[in-house]
Amino acid sequence: MFARPNSIPGVVPKGALPVRIVDVCAFYSPSGGGVRTYVDAKLRSASRLGHEIVVLAPSDSAEVVEVAPGALLAGIPAPTMPFDRRYRYFNDMGRLHRELDIWRPDHVECSSPWSSASAVAKWRGSATRSLFMHSDPMAAYAYRWFGFLNPAIVDGLFSRFWDHMRFLGRSFDAVVSPSRQLAERLRQRGLTNVWTVPLGVERSFSPARHDAELRRELLAEMGLAPEATLLLSVGRLAPEKRPELIARAVADAGRSRDVGLVLVGEGPMRRKLEKLAAASGRIRLLGHISDRDVVARLMASADALVHACEAETFGLVLAEALACGTPVVVPDRGGAFEQLRPGCGQSYPAGSRAELTRALLLLIDSGPCPCRSGGAVPAPRLMEDHFRELFGLFDRFGCAEAA
Repeated sequence: MFARPNSIPGVVPKGALPVRIVDVCAFYSPSGGGVRTYVDAKLRSASRLGHEIVVLAPSDSAEVVEVAPGALLAGIPAPTMPFDRRYRYFNDMGRLHRELDIWRPDHVECSSPWSSASAVAKWRGSATRSLFMHSDPMAAYAYRWFGFLNPAIVDGLFSRFWDHMRFLGRSFDAVVSPSRQLAERLRQRGLTNVWTVPLGVERSFSPARHDAELRRELLAEMGLAPEATLLLSVGRLAPEKRPELIARAVADAGRSRDVGLVLVGEGPMRRKLEKLAAASGRIRLLGHISDRDVVARLMASADALVHACEAETFGLVLAEALACGTPVVVPDRGGAFEQLRPGCGQSYPAGSRAELTRALLLLIDSGPCPCRSGGAVPAPRLMEDHFRELFGLFDRFGCAEAA
């Protein structure tokens, strides 16, 4: 643990290369899912690539932890979210500005379009700035709530949100999207400085992680034989991820097929899903798994990964499954749909239980997908490739000269 210094311990002082990046990460939580996975990989990659990086995250303390040489995770005391106490939120913009002054970044990256982005936009420092769209609030909430309306009408109802996004577009040097569909929608709504930088997967996600014994054990725990189909879902147990839709569709498919579902994740819907699992007997909840090697084994051992969230900005778990040679079943909208490759799964109309059930039955009855039976899995884009491209953007913004 370190105190807050004017230079990062063990690294060259500011003013000499490498570039110092400060990531204001409102969505980080020690028990979080995709964002935590991403941030942990980012800290390690920045260190390997020779950059200094500090991730500022809402926390229960002001602890500063060195994750890798020159890569620090710095907490800012903050209250918990009322609807999910595993997460916290920045509530002191003055404190956030003081932290930025202390760390003296060359580039500031913000990962939330809400109040922390406004605070970064209003900070008087000279660093260049970018906003990374880890979430798609309109798709996750507004478009889902008002799915019976044309999206253009919903955009009009939420015009203040788009006014806010255009303000951020003017205030930041770049708005970075991990998917083409979100980038295009941002441009359509008037943001002009949008870049697309797809994510990548860790090297541990590979067909070599297949574990036949693990697969047999999971099926046996649900009273199923090895010949049955093992489905996997990984993500927060929250409404926007639609885990209940997955559970009910798998239960529907189970009326005529031998199929079991393993759910990995935690969230506010856990109790409801536990009741569904108890009634079904063929659904198992494993909770949150922080060990990435264990997740990779599950991915490679399942017969398919099922996803129901149409609001993904990228869909990292889908890229990870495909890297393992595991087919995917995805909604026909959002970043998840962009991950689907020919011969590697099925898609279905987003939000439809009946159509998801049909897609599952088609997948089961079609036998092994070419991406698994053929043995040749295309080389995936790695997380290292993503960060090399992302950090390379900072030179375009001029922070290399600022450093």
